[in-house]
Amino acid sequence: MQLIIATSNTHKVEEIGALFQGTLPFEVCSARICGGMPPVNEDGETFIENAQKKALALQQIAPSDAWILSDDSGLLVDALDGAPGIYSARYAGEQASDEQNVNKLLEVLESVPALQRTARFICILCLIDPDGCVMYFTGSCEGRIAMFAAAGAGAGFGYDPVFIPNGYAHSFAELGEAIKSELSHRALAVRSMCQELQGLDLRST
Repeated sequence: MQLIIATSNTHKVEEIGALFQGTLPFEVCSARICGGMPPVNEDGETFIENAQKKALALQQIAPSDAWILSDDSGLLVDALDGAPGIYSARYAGEQASDEQNVNKLLEVLESVPALQRTARFICILCLIDPDGCVMYFTGSCEGRIAMFAAAGAGAGFGYDPVFIPNGYAHSFAELGEAIKSELSHRALAVRSMCQELQGLDLRST
């Protein structure tokens, strides 16, 4: 039973696949098995709208018996009135790299003291089953933005080098995947989805 992730971001596919391990009878696949993720105009005003757009776009070209899962996530910084928000992936421009987005965030927050750099990651998952039923799941993680990006951090992606979750002194990138998989917004959203689906007879769907 295939669960196809509606993204071209290989990091997301790997992270979601690892979170599913041993929980549900899905073969987690990337959109590559459908020929790649079709273009999506992420012009929605909310994470839910953009997550739905991605899931529906992939559903059009996916096998009819596949489950489709999309993710729209972002970083909300209180000192920036919730920015970068839905623009997190393109904060420094449409084709911006993770490093460019992180650098812009640090520049914008340069004069903001440590105690005022509170922030949170938000994740919205949109799941479409083979019958076309649409379900949404949410996860969030509270924390703060570091004064500097973690140097030489080998784990994580996106804003992981500068996001320090509450209760910790180091960023997600420094803490590593084991801790991140317990705390992250995406992990919590996937966990919520797994709890909801575990009571269903998925193979009869």
